[in-house]
Amino acid sequence: MISADLFQILWNNVLDTSWLEIIAVFFGIASVWFAKKENILVYPTGIFSVLIYVWICFTAKLYADAGINFYYFVTSVYGWYAWTHKSSGDTGLIISVNSNKQQWMWAILSVGAYGLIFFTLWIFKQNDTEYMQSYLPYTDSFTTAMFLIAMILMARKKVENWVYWIIGDVVSIPLYLVKGLVFTGFQYLVFLIIAFMGYVAWKRSYNEWRTKSVTG
Repeated sequence: MISADLFQILWNNVLDTSWLEIIAVFFGIASVWFAKKENILVYPTGIFSVLIYVWICFTAKLYADAGINFYYFVTSVYGWYAWTHKSSGDTGLIISVNSNKQQWMWAILSVGAYGLIFFTLWIFKQNDTEYMQSYLPYTDSFTTAMFLIAMILMARKKVENWVYWIIGDVVSIPLYLVKGLVFTGFQYLVFLIIAFMGYVAWKRSYNEWRTKSVTG
């Protein structure tokens, strides 16, 4: 009975899904797929999707996610430039990994980002008792922190960007389903699958480059 009720709720949410969300999901999935392929189209498709999600997340009271989607827009512009800009004698960015020191630095930054985002939400939403006493400010802040780091690492073509995407996607799937954004929840499930594939593909590409550098 519970599973049947849950299915009915999900189906009703599917029927209520707006075309705007469907379009955003389509371009969002396309963007992550292009990222897996290390294709520059990751940025124009991603920019189109995130601008739509700024509006969607704000109306769903996912304020931190609305903010991060605007941040995605800014970092996408930066990433687009970084991926295509070549200095004299430079071949452009190549896939690489963080050093141990960099790993710790990004981990500490993610914790700091979480605290800052949560504190910012508390400042602006402390009078919204229903929101602040729910799980939303905690999960919203957490996924936002993960994706903040992931986006920077992707712009720098670091393999570890996929690890942060994976962690954030795992939390985001139930978050969006509960908020009634079924297609968005489905999008994050697809994101999760592609993120695993992306990690494998980028790690393989890095290993091949390292092998050629050593033997060449």
